Amino acid sequence: MPCGSCRWQCLLGLFWLTQQWTAVEADFLEDSYPASVLEDAKLSTVQLLAKYKYPGETHTVTTEDKYVLQMHRIARPGAKPVLLMHGLLDSSATWILMGPHSGLGYFLYDAGYDVWLGNARGNRYSRSHVKLNPNTDKAYWSFSWHEIGYYDLPALIDAVLSKTGYQKLSYFGHSQGTTSFFVMASTRPEYNAKIHVMSALAPVAFMTNMQCPLIGVGQRVLPLIGERQEILPYYKDFSICMLSESVMELCMFYLWRLIGKDPAEMNMTMLPAILTHVPAGANSNQFLHYLQLQKSDRFCSYDHDAKENQRIYGRSKPPDYALEKISAPVALYYTQNDYLSAVKDVKRLIKRLPNVVEDHLYPYKKWNHMDIVWGISTRRLAQPHMLEVMQRYEAVGAQNGTSLSPEDTHSTTTENAQTTEQTTEQSESFLSHSLNRLINYIFSD
Repeated sequence: MPCGSCRWQCLLGLFWLTQQWTAVEADFLEDSYPASVLEDAKLSTVQLLAKYKYPGETHTVTTEDKYVLQMHRIARPGAKPVLLMHGLLDSSATWILMGPHSGLGYFLYDAGYDVWLGNARGNRYSRSHVKLNPNTDKAYWSFSWHEIGYYDLPALIDAVLSKTGYQKLSYFGHSQGTTSFFVMASTRPEYNAKIHVMSALAPVAFMTNMQCPLIGVGQRVLPLIGERQEILPYYKDFSICMLSESVMELCMFYLWRLIGKDPAEMNMTMLPAILTHVPAGANSNQFLHYLQLQKSDRFCSYDHDAKENQRIYGRSKPPDYALEKISAPVALYYTQNDYLSAVKDVKRLIKRLPNVVEDHLYPYKKWNHMDIVWGISTRRLAQPHMLEVMQRYEAVGAQNGTSLSPEDTHSTTTENAQTTEQTTEQSESFLSHSLNRLINYIFSD
């Protein structure tokens, strides 16, 4: 325990230290990346849409348990709605981040859809509550991805259907966006009737065969952080990975160890935008819940202590999610080099789901956890088929609807460009060296 405590204190100390040298990044980024990419790194989701001449809107949704969520829309009033839900530590920006020639959000809009981009509670856009302050009230962080599935998704779906006049929508989820859908569709099965088809990108439910080399780090560090703690929040004026070239290379080294290495599909020119928009914030309980699945060999509710389980569930252990209740058509898209969503675990999930309409394992051996969303080839090799499958099941279960009048939208204030300061080459060298040594110490087995 003393060693673990020291490691966590050192990590916190390093994060504080790096904040004193945020200006280190300025010359490196300007010399290494296009100005347009650096601009994208500073823009919000709605600002990105405006830059690339797409009609962006912001909508606010309040859940049954009073969390206030922000949803973004690429508005095509009267068209069929489709809802896209991001993964862990991500946000609505992920679906458009790689630009109009790559992002799934743009692709679906150009195909004639009214595109809605959700944000889960606790991320940069949905960090709000009717009564609780996320900065001061620990009670705000009393959730995992179970609550995202049980409360957030139903609220977002109902809001989209209410605003568009349709009775059904199509759904895309990536990673945690699939987990939370499986939670919703099994615990609130009435929502299956509101879904034309659910497209699961890098689906995560069972996790026994997960191959992520950093799993040991999570098992050591997360218990030290504890429950109900904000993890890796978004900082608009700061990205630790953008301090220098050596620091960015170090971040990429550990990113590959997390999601699977595939540099050929990663648009390296976009790294400043990627590493600024992600991470977008989450709750330690979301990570802990996933670790519980990996350890227990189950897909089940959050495991509190036995006494709390008895109070909440009426039993000493958390119940499994009733996957047999998921009657909505489900299309699964997964890859062979995904460290977080193993093929064996997806195959196990497929056997449990009663209405699988597409079982699509991509043949590209290097594709990883993010390639289906960010990959250079995804527009050519993945998105057209996803659209074809979605349209097929929309035609089967289509419900005619009437669009409502366009809603008033909330304006978004343009984020000011951050002011940078000059710092010495000696400071950059010291910072990079310190970061490298400390991360290797923390992440060593």
